[in-house]
Amino acid sequence: MGRVPNSLNPFELIARRWQPSARFVERAALATVVMAVVIVVTGGAVRLTESGLGCDTWPRCTSGSLTPTADMGMHGAIEFGNRMLTYVLCVFVGLLIIAARARTPVRRSLTRLGWVQFWLIMGNAVIGGIIVLTGLNPYIVSSHFLLSTALLTVAMAVWQRSREGDGAPRDLVARPVRQMTWLLVGATLALILIGTVVTGAGPHAGDAREVHRIPLDWQEITQLHVDFVYIVLGLTVALWFTLRAVNAPAAQRRAVLDLLAVLLLQGAIGYVQYFTHLPEVVVGIHMFGSCLVWIAVLRVFFAQRERAELPAPVPAPAPAQPVAEPAGSSR
Repeated sequence: MGRVPNSLNPFELIARRWQPSARFVERAALATVVMAVVIVVTGGAVRLTESGLGCDTWPRCTSGSLTPTADMGMHGAIEFGNRMLTYVLCVFVGLLIIAARARTPVRRSLTRLGWVQFWLIMGNAVIGGIIVLTGLNPYIVSSHFLLSTALLTVAMAVWQRSREGDGAPRDLVARPVRQMTWLLVGATLALILIGTVVTGAGPHAGDAREVHRIPLDWQEITQLHVDFVYIVLGLTVALWFTLRAVNAPAAQRRAVLDLLAVLLLQGAIGYVQYFTHLPEVVVGIHMFGSCLVWIAVLRVFFAQRERAELPAPVPAPAPAQPVAEPAGSSR
């Protein structure tokens, strides 16, 4: 039997016909970050327009229709549109995986992280279906948002890796500074987690009908949320002074200043939504702001280490060719 050609591998076929540039891979990675934020914002729009049960079952929209019907109105269209964005996000992640796999040399670290994004999307789609089937259970809704945060985290990691090498990470700051940064990341994650509890206990249930809420006083949880805002702000200011004291590179200090600006803006939006009794538009902007806060924190984290390019593989020397003896020679 003849040898099966390696070109049957679809990635090899693509690589032979298309060599994406490093810039293209970087932009594809950035597009997944943007789409991860879009999914969060549109998911918030579903809740804030009371469209959470616009499609009353899953995976179909109704028991007899895959898509919303005319009598379902705006709520069905909004809920179904958010479901369809999942497929759009999959397209962007698929493009990233193909581009990273087709590029020479192959960026296997990017393809692995791309597949992590894909399975996070699939898992979140299933959780979204469970939310509908359980009538907008607030605990599952909270997990839905947290899984979206995990997706955004991986997307940011892919974008960062697309702009650096595949060598081992090397810290650019001293260990105490790195530990302070880890504390900042942890406090910000706790801030986001408490924010999901506020949402689960607050007045925006996601549907006009009576929906089960987390049995907590949402105003008290909001106060705890505000307390963590001050903790994160304090850690951010302390980190900036620390980096300045050790004469850290300007890029690291600038990332902290960017985080501080986003935190102050997000805090102002939070106070506006509280004193105006949680209008839907302002709450939606606050959800968008939470994504920006997390992105800014991750940028601070990534700015403190680097990965060098791996050395290019050295080709093996060609085997020595035997020298032909002259005709008629004898030993």
